[in-house]
Amino acid sequence: MKKFIIKYKAGNKIISTNETENSFYSLDITDTKERFTVILKPKKTFELVDISVEMAYTFNEGDRFFAAGYQSWTNTREYTKDEIRKGTIKLARIHKQLEHIASMTSDERIVSYSEKPGEFHSHGYTYIRNGENMKLWGSLSENTGYTYFKVKMNDNFLSFNKDALGKFVTEEWKVFDIVYFEGTYEEVFDNYFSMMEMPETRKGSMSGYTSWYNYFQDINEEIILRDLNGLDSVKEEVSIFQIDDGYETFVGDWLDPNPSRFPNGMKYIADKIHDKGYKAGIWLAPFSCQKVSRTAKEHPDWLVKDENGKPLQGVLAWGGAYILDIYNPDVRNYLKEVFDTVLNVWGFDMVKLDFLYSQCLYPRNGKCRGEIMREAMEFLRELVGDKLLLGCGVPMSACFGLVDACRISCDVDLTYTGKIYNHIHVSNEMLSAQSAINNSIFRRHLNGRVFMNDPDVFFLRNTNLKFTKEQKLLLARINNLCGNVLFVSDNAGDFDAEQTELLRKFFIKTDEKILSAEYIKKDIISVKSELDGKINTLTFNLKTGAILNQ
Repeated sequence: MKKFIIKYKAGNKIISTNETENSFYSLDITDTKERFTVILKPKKTFELVDISVEMAYTFNEGDRFFAAGYQSWTNTREYTKDEIRKGTIKLARIHKQLEHIASMTSDERIVSYSEKPGEFHSHGYTYIRNGENMKLWGSLSENTGYTYFKVKMNDNFLSFNKDALGKFVTEEWKVFDIVYFEGTYEEVFDNYFSMMEMPETRKGSMSGYTSWYNYFQDINEEIILRDLNGLDSVKEEVSIFQIDDGYETFVGDWLDPNPSRFPNGMKYIADKIHDKGYKAGIWLAPFSCQKVSRTAKEHPDWLVKDENGKPLQGVLAWGGAYILDIYNPDVRNYLKEVFDTVLNVWGFDMVKLDFLYSQCLYPRNGKCRGEIMREAMEFLRELVGDKLLLGCGVPMSACFGLVDACRISCDVDLTYTGKIYNHIHVSNEMLSAQSAINNSIFRRHLNGRVFMNDPDVFFLRNTNLKFTKEQKLLLARINNLCGNVLFVSDNAGDFDAEQTELLRKFFIKTDEKILSAEYIKKDIISVKSELDGKINTLTFNLKTGAILNQ
């Protein structure tokens, strides 16, 4: 039996009720084993806070719950009833500003982490797996707001939840449309994603280069053209070359390339890339503008404000960045000009769009966070048109069907074993090669069904990097197995013959099919795959990067 818990505002009070009809609304409910739908019909305009549906579910010995992370960088994996999922570091919660910064990239504005054994949540869809048997629940109503699933495995508890905070209901609103499937891993995901009626995803894979993980913002025309020429030895395997952050004067001032770093402008760079026969890609954070940017200084009315009328910080990087409000007509016109220039004047073929989560940090304009994010992604898709769109730092369910490729992991970092912030677990979005490998494995079902998976880069170079050779090969192997966007940031012109051959090998997407993947004990992952009738098992220690057998 399902129990509704609905929270809404009445005057200055928040009312919590399990009523399916009252003077504010009625619920139109369809409840079968295969599908559960709820349409809220308002009797007057009112503001929602939260809607949950709780039920009993019997968990069996050996069950594993899949926790889909909120956005690209959020840790995603299966859990057993004895494990704990941590949230943002508790130290950050002692001060409002610290908490805002620490939770900026996470889902803790939406759902709390109990940090108790067996208590987890999953965004957009989830499954419970026992051996090869899969039970999947998936939302088809993410355009109306974020759906998430919560379990207490040790208390036999399951709930469906809608993040409705800030939603002013003026007309019929589809709260839930949840479908259910049983079967094998491949069967349930084929069935679920086929019901989304998404545009057909781009086929094939992309192999090439992105500048970020060797130089970060410290790039210039000389470096870019040198690394472009460095790919000549594997030219037949390269399809795209992407310029990352650092070409712009300030984040947000996208039409002001740094003249000292790129004296010939960005069209010149795109033309040079095209001369090699590659597609040209470029990075933008379209909803962000650095606090010191010309855009922020000249157009303070373009920024999303808090309840006190002060600009909201949406990104910690670059000394802090504000959020451009897509509901401001001038912002929309500015972004149209930016994308038209980048794609049609400069001639870039792909845009990597980053830090997108910031657009929906807070509900506004009578819309909940999920609605805002979906409308933001639809706007970006409109701006990009038929060119390639690679999403990054984006809430996953909001971008289904709207991006051609998407990051499905956090940034890899240049140190395999991680830095201090990894060891104290600041958040579930911290950069880490271990988390990137984990996410690539447990989000592999998205690849080709929803978009091309971008597992972030792999490395083969020997400089500016703290990876052993074994760790580098593990990362490259997992990326090639689970992703269709296969990028490096290395200057391949410095490679020896062995590195060149490895680069060629990992740039060619494997036909290998994953049969199963799971943690067999703490930190130990086993991946079983098949190629040309031969079964292979790759077992490795995620923490150390040591390959135990393959």
